[in-house]
Amino acid sequence: MKKTIVTGGAGFIGSHTWVELLAAGFEPIIVDDLRNSEERVLEGLEKISGHKPVIHRVDCCDAEALDRVFAAERPSSVIHFAADKAVNESVRDPLKYYHNNIGSLATLLRVMDTHQVKNIVFSSSCTVYGNSGHSPVTEDLPPGEAASPYGYTKMVCEHMLRDTVASDAGLRAVLLRYFNPVGAHPSALIGELPIGVPSNLVPYMTQAAAGLRDRLTVFGDDYDTRDGSCIRDYIHVVDLAKAHVLALQWAAKQHPPFCEVFNLGTGKGNTVLEAVHTFEQENGVKVPFVIGPRREGDVPVMFADTTKSRKVLGWQTKLTLADALRDAWRWQQALG
Repeated sequence: MKKTIVTGGAGFIGSHTWVELLAAGFEPIIVDDLRNSEERVLEGLEKISGHKPVIHRVDCCDAEALDRVFAAERPSSVIHFAADKAVNESVRDPLKYYHNNIGSLATLLRVMDTHQVKNIVFSSSCTVYGNSGHSPVTEDLPPGEAASPYGYTKMVCEHMLRDTVASDAGLRAVLLRYFNPVGAHPSALIGELPIGVPSNLVPYMTQAAAGLRDRLTVFGDDYDTRDGSCIRDYIHVVDLAKAHVLALQWAAKQHPPFCEVFNLGTGKGNTVLEAVHTFEQENGVKVPFVIGPRREGDVPVMFADTTKSRKVLGWQTKLTLADALRDAWRWQQALG
């Protein structure tokens, strides 16, 4: 089996990718200090797969600890998810994001070089496009101005990977730019598990519907969109996870060095209010919400052009927004 280090593998996207890697014949090894996750995720992974996850509880900024992991496991590839990702928090505490998001990748790349690991898939974001004012967004659109310190860290990490590939003739790097991951595993054994107050729409919405939050705030209804709320490209996390497997398989067949970028989205946009109403219709529950002012850093419209992912990786989404919102509600109910 092909050992793959999955940093942040107990997180939302990392845990779902662990499941898909195992199903595809890989041997995923989790590296995660659980700062943004809980033990129940590991228990859920074992119930889904029948395999007890291998986890090293290591901070990816800790070079010595990470080196020991690589020496023990001898992986052939890495998928790097480990990062802080809350836009609002990054505005309040930018140094945390610069240290963890940029520092962890720099540390990881050095350790990979020491152990001659030459394959990496990087968890990037559509935030690198900035407020382009253009959708659907293609991979060749020049990066925009970062709307937050979080977005800036993703830009820097992409540059770091390109520069490292330019200096290493054996390195294969794939940058996956996510749009808006939502949903949960259909088993309701793993899903999005925000620590504290959620910063993303769907977990806040499910918590509001469950009575754990007073109400959801929709930030702005005066944008130039069909109902005035922002448009986003909501992709089911299971579809997203499957793309990582295809990216690893595709990269292994390509001649190094290269650093290739792919959008991961559905290729269409839904407004925030459409997401709220779809949730209510699919689950038969009401979401208490109010309209608030626009939120600093929000881009009015953003959805992906997925032509490249479809043609090169052979990947496309199979699950709908309705599927994702049903799965997200089942996960919320399982949490209690």
